[in-house]
Amino acid sequence: MKASELRELSTDELEHKLSELKAQLFTLKMKKFISLENPLKIRHIKKDIARILTILKERGKESR
Repeated sequence: MKASELRELSTDELEHKLSELKAQLFTLKMKKFISLENPLKIRHIKKDIARILTILKERGKESR
């Protein structure tokens, strides 16, 4: 996802998306030991998690 798309989501939606991505990352890491179809997917998920965390931190600073 692009950062601009993520900024349009509410904080609750971002937190929900974050938990989904973390669960998906965990699943992919377990599959990696067996056989992973698309190894770049792990990298994309990690970047999406970082983007969401960045936006959540920015919003936290704005509310203070």
